Amino acid sequence: MSKHAGFSLIEIMVVVVIMGILVSLVAPQVLNRVDDARIQKAHADFKSIETALNLYRMDNFNYPSSDQGLQALVSQPNSEPAAPNWKSGGYLQDLPVDPWGNPYLYLSPGEHGEIDIYTLGADRTPGGEGQNADIGNWSDKQG
Repeated sequence: MSKHAGFSLIEIMVVVVIMGILVSLVAPQVLNRVDDARIQKAHADFKSIETALNLYRMDNFNYPSSDQGLQALVSQPNSEPAAPNWKSGGYLQDLPVDPWGNPYLYLSPGEHGEIDIYTLGADRTPGGEGQNADIGNWSDKQG
């Protein structure tokens, strides 16, 4: 007699149920870490952009205007205020994007400080909570 090897339907169902339970317990923890990592990336980007802006200010005696934006760190602005001592090659190689793939926003003068660098979060609209919350360089200084 030949013996057939394999799993019964019951055994497969038990494995599927166990995997489902494990995923339901582990997934929220992993997804929460991803959200935290995105927020930490935004704060790291704020610091590097602020450093570049401070170098720009030391060379040109003022920050780029809101109209000139962060692009003034990559290419020399043509509008006022002038950047007479703009560093050849720029202050950043390229502009970072927020963790959701959108450009960072910039205000000078800022509403929360001398300059504001911020993102509107995943939903790209003001306000919100969690991933949709606005994150700015000022929020890093408050906590």
